[in-house]
This record gives sequence, structure tokens and C-alpha cells, in this order.
Amino acid sequence: MPFARIGQKSWKSGQIVPRIPKRCFSKAAICRQSGQTSSPLDAETHDVVIVGAGAAGLALASALTRPSSSARSCRIALVEASDLSKVREWSLPSDQYSNRVSSVTNRSLSFLKTCDLHSHLNQTRTNSIQEMEVWDGVSDARISFRASELLGREHSTNMSTMMENLNLQRSLLKTLQSNSSIILLDKTKVDSIAKPNDDANSWPLITLDNGRVLRARLLVGADGFNSPVRRFAGIDCYGWSYDTQAVVATLFHPSRSTGNTTAFQRFLPTGPIAFLPLSPTISSLVWSTKPHIASSLRSVHPDVLSLMINAAFRLPQISLQYLYDYISEKGRDGLQVERNELADEIRWREAAHSIQPYSALSSTSDKQGDISEGFDLLPPLVEHIQAGSVASFPLRFNHAETYLGEGLGSRTVLVGDAAHSLHPLAGQGLNLALGDVEELASCIDDAISHGIDFGSRTALLPYVRNRYFENHKVMSAVDKLHKLYSSQLPPVVWARSVGLEVVNELDSLKTALMLSAGADSRTTPNPWNAAADGVTLVNNGIEFLKTGASVISGTVGSAVRNVLKV
Repeated sequence: MPFARIGQKSWKSGQIVPRIPKRCFSKAAICRQSGQTSSPLDAETHDVVIVGAGAAGLALASALTRPSSSARSCRIALVEASDLSKVREWSLPSDQYSNRVSSVTNRSLSFLKTCDLHSHLNQTRTNSIQEMEVWDGVSDARISFRASELLGREHSTNMSTMMENLNLQRSLLKTLQSNSSIILLDKTKVDSIAKPNDDANSWPLITLDNGRVLRARLLVGADGFNSPVRRFAGIDCYGWSYDTQAVVATLFHPSRSTGNTTAFQRFLPTGPIAFLPLSPTISSLVWSTKPHIASSLRSVHPDVLSLMINAAFRLPQISLQYLYDYISEKGRDGLQVERNELADEIRWREAAHSIQPYSALSSTSDKQGDISEGFDLLPPLVEHIQAGSVASFPLRFNHAETYLGEGLGSRTVLVGDAAHSLHPLAGQGLNLALGDVEELASCIDDAISHGIDFGSRTALLPYVRNRYFENHKVMSAVDKLHKLYSSQLPPVVWARSVGLEVVNELDSLKTALMLSAGADSRTTPNPWNAAADGVTLVNNGIEFLKTGASVISGTVGSAVRNVLKV
């Protein structure tokens, strides 16, 4: 698929000038082209203005004001359009969870601890992931990750920590409340952004919808996918929308004697389905699937959705496709899908696939337990779904061409979703954003320590150098995984299945993958040292595969290249 351009450019006097969308800026907006600006005398001067108080914006403000930061005495303004009191006062009963959760890697958690996250984080609402089971929904090829076996005692036995996004945001917000150098401006929208008299060297002026004007040495866009800061800076981005939507929900299930510390993910041709542990009896669902299937799943009764989730982790693809069509046709005809009717259909299909009623592969058994063979390879059966927790949202790939503004857009920098967004199948969106924040805070600290203007391009270049390729590498890998597992072409299924099973046999290589994904809490891990012992095994495996695949290499290679479009 060719890159889709997002954003527009117009030319004036040989300079690139972004078009400002009406929905982001009002008619009274400051207009660069006409040279009209608010009087700088009316502006409040700040060292840093952060637009967006999501996790990335809050984490950056916290990092810049921690006691060890050289920027702790800087004047910082945090602008947010929504009401932060809803985040500050967020609370749920112990047996209910938000449907928007994140897997925070040990590396990200280590950074957040330096921002005093744990002083206010509700630890009882977090849960460690110690194991992962990932498998192909067509071939059943599988890879298993166990932190205790692969990382060793000198490392954490947790691969990552599950937590609700609002739990994280609330703790960061409370950390900032006691800091006098932070000015929180919530329920306030950015009306316009400009440079006085079109002077590229001047500081940006941010006009708010209440008439307040802020002058910033450095303007940070942490304002999400539709970033006004990115548009002001004239930064284009490339990307596309996936033909999938993510269905999320909070699931209730029986406890297990082994605990609920394993994350499960099955790659189906319609998209991956993930089961993420939150407590001994509660987990979170992230099911990426085709829009029409997502619509059908949202519309059915929660008891029917529970059956569909259980079947999606167990039934072969041919039967799953029938169930998709079944609930879709019922919906088109205006008929309600009855739970008992669907359960009978699933039982019939399990019998046709020789699935025993009380085996771990049964989606409808009420007597399944820890004694079932292979129970630990599949998630527990969902019994019911938290009321009001079922929702869905579109998925997209988006990456800014740069994270720094130039010319009239100088003294601006992007972090988090304003800079990049990716498919959630690897759970890396928040971790990439926190990596951005950590690196940017470090650049600002270094600039202040050396007496350099931290809003200058020179001071901020290390941030782009250290983060852009790192983010692109992860985003590209996730995108290609999505495309690879969306195919049912036999050569592609064969290639990916063999690759997955070979990697599953190489513990050193799996350790390297876990370390590079952030399972190690050290700030500068070197996964290649951990993988050194596996290099010989990898080479031997490749030579073996080359020999076996030489006859069909043309077919397989052509099919895989076509799927990945490389």
C-alpha cells in the first residue's frame, strides 16, 4: 500500500507553511500568513508548554520536575482540553476495571518510578505478567515466553505490569499537584499558535480559548493523533487506517491455582485476539477484527459475546468464520442471537472437530478445571462481561516525518501519539511514548547542565536521533506481523509457522526478544549479549531451513513478499 499523506503544504516565499484546519483553530486564530499576532506584552512566559495531559504529557511534566532534574526550577504549563478532575477523582470498586489498559514494560516502569509514580499508584489494581502464550490461529504453531526461565534470577520475574490507563494518569496527576512550578490549565483548548511577526527565531505564542496567551521557549505536542501542535509546526506524517477495529471489554472468569499472570494471544486471519490478566478473576480483552465483525460483537448480548470470546481462542478458523457469519446475518435480519442456540452450535462444531466436552479446547464446558490437559496453554473460560465495558475503536498506522519543527515551526517537539501510532497487537504504544518522554527529558536536562538553550534544534537533535529509528523499527515490525498473520495462503502459513516454532526452541533468542521489548528494567540493556549463545543455533536452523525450502523457495518467497509488500 502506498503511503497516504496526512496534512497539507502551501508555499509562500519559498517556505513551507502548514494549512491550519478550521476544526483546530477558530476564525479569530492568529494567522502566520498575514503577520497578525497577539501582542507579546500580553503573553505569560514559560520555559515549557505541554499541550495534552494524557499519559505522555503528564509523564513529561513529572520527569522535568523530579528532584534529580536540572529543569526542576523551570516554569512549565500543561494545557488540556478535558476536565482533569475526572482523572483526579477516578475510582472504581475493587471488582470492576476500566476497559482501557496498558502493558507497562519493566523498563518503562523503572523510568516512571523516578517520577515518583508509586507514591500515588494504586498497586492493588496492577497485575504482573510472568508468562505469554502466542500462537497461530491457522496452523497452531506456538511460542511461549516465561520470564522466570528465560531472564534468570538476576532479572525481574515479571515481563511487564498490567494497569489501567486512568490509574497511571491519576497517579502522575497527583504527583504534579504539589509542585508549584507546574501550572495546570484543564478545560482549556488551544485556539491558535503563531510566531510573532513571522520571525522563525522567536518563541511560539499559544493563544487559548479563554484569551490567555502563553509564550514558550519549548512547545511540546503530546496532544494525540490529531495534533494541533504538529500542524502548527508544519510536520507531515505518513500512514494508513487498518481495515480492522479493536473490541475491548472487561472479562470475569474462574480463578486458577497457578494464578492469573499469563497473557494469551491468538493470531486469527481477521486479526489477533488478546487476553490480558488484571486480577485473579478479571482480565481485559483486546480483539482486533474486521469492522463488520466488530459491529456484530458489540451488538450481541454480553452472554453471547462471552461464548464468542471463548470460541475465538479455541475453535478452528473454518468454524469461527461460520460463527461470524451467523451472528452477522442475525443482526442484519434484526433477530437476537440466543445464548443457548449459539452454545448448541458451538458444541456441534466441537464434536465435528473431535474436541472432547471437558477438554481444555471446549468453549462451553462448565466442568473445565486445572486438571484438564493443556489448560495452561489457553485462557480460562469467560463467564460474564462487566456491564458497559464493551467498546471499539479504529486502528491506524501513523508516523510523523520528523519530531522537530523547523523554520516558523521551530521550538516545537512531538511525543507519543502526536508523533506515532501503531497497531496494539504488541502492546507497545504507551511504552514507545514513555521512551520518547524519557529521552526528551534527558535532552532538556543535558542542555540546561551545559548552559545550552534547550528549545534550540541543536539541543533537541539527540532526541530525534535516539527515538525516531527506535520507534520506526518497532512500528514496522508490528505492521508486518499484522500483515503476515492476516494471510491464509499456504506458503505464507508454512513460512511463519516454521519460523515461530524454530524461535520457540531457541531460549537465548527468546531472551533477546524479551530484553529488547523492555522485560529488563535496566535503562541500557544489551540484548545481544544474552543472545550470543543462540547465534550458532540460529545459523544451524537457517541452514536446515534453506536446504528444506530450496525446492519451494520461489513460491514461498513470492507469497511472503506479496503479503508484506516489500
